[in-house]
Amino acid sequence: MSQIEIDGRLIGDGIAPYVIAEMSANHNSSIDRAREIITQARLAGANAVKLQTYRADTLTFDSDAEEFKITGGLWDGLTLYELYEQAHMPWDWQRPLFQHARQQGITIFSTPFDTTAVDLLEDLNSPAYKIASFEIVDLPLIRYAAGTGKPIIISTGMASFGEIEEAVDAARSSGCTQLALLHCVSGYPAPAREYNLYTIRDMAERFNVVVGLSDHTLSNVTATTSVALGASIIEKHFTLDRSGGGPDDSFSLEPKDLSDLCRGSLEAFQALGSASYDNTASEKGSVKHRRSLYFVKSIKAGEQITKDHIKSIRPGLGMKPKYTDDIVGRQVSVDIDAGTPTSRDLLI
Repeated sequence: MSQIEIDGRLIGDGIAPYVIAEMSANHNSSIDRAREIITQARLAGANAVKLQTYRADTLTFDSDAEEFKITGGLWDGLTLYELYEQAHMPWDWQRPLFQHARQQGITIFSTPFDTTAVDLLEDLNSPAYKIASFEIVDLPLIRYAAGTGKPIIISTGMASFGEIEEAVDAARSSGCTQLALLHCVSGYPAPAREYNLYTIRDMAERFNVVVGLSDHTLSNVTATTSVALGASIIEKHFTLDRSGGGPDDSFSLEPKDLSDLCRGSLEAFQALGSASYDNTASEKGSVKHRRSLYFVKSIKAGEQITKDHIKSIRPGLGMKPKYTDDIVGRQVSVDIDAGTPTSRDLLI
């Protein structure tokens, strides 16, 4: 049974899903908005809120050459440097935001995009690290994060099976004993039809790790469905307002959506239960309303029962309908009025 622990919370098989609200760039360059996102994530019921720790110069090179330009999609026309300069969270915000989250009572950690970010987050005592899909091929970064001894969550968007194997090996060989993989489609937004959720179950079996879903679809259907296939972690982008104009706002959940996700994923987990053919607590009062055999015509003591005397009707206080052939042809021991449930002590 695969389990990890983040900030005192067990995550894995047999435990309710762990919901991560990904702030990403939805702070929109306002620390007050970032604080409010943390507060609203806690109120919605998320288990954790996650930041991203990078600067433009730790992600890319300041160039307007064609290979550094974005063509199509949400960020069409920007260079990579311009996008990340606009989207990044100032590093001096991260300590007060960690403090705010802890005051709010919600777990906070981050995605580091280079080793200097890991160093900063270690200074903040981040309880875990998330490796983004785009960084899954940065094995030195994975090894460096794993060397902290903290739990590592790796998103697998765009990664081939071989690349996932390499990332898992890099983490484990560098000291990571608590590892989770998130199935992911790195589209923004991503269509549900591309998610191939059965990959979650296969990933758990092949790598023997805690598994989950980093979900970029616009609704909660894919995420709640993933719970039935073994997802123990669900990560979704979270914002205060989808029309806020930030780089990630348009494909993020708003507070009500996040609340629905937290409630829905828990309900999906509870619905799984275990294989059972016993009556549940809510069924026990309904059993008496099943069909059973009743005398529907009066009959005298010693008289022989015919098919006309009995009928399968509700409620279920008489003998089961499967005993019809056993009853027909028998005699009754006492006078019986119509509307009486059949029972063996009435038969001769």
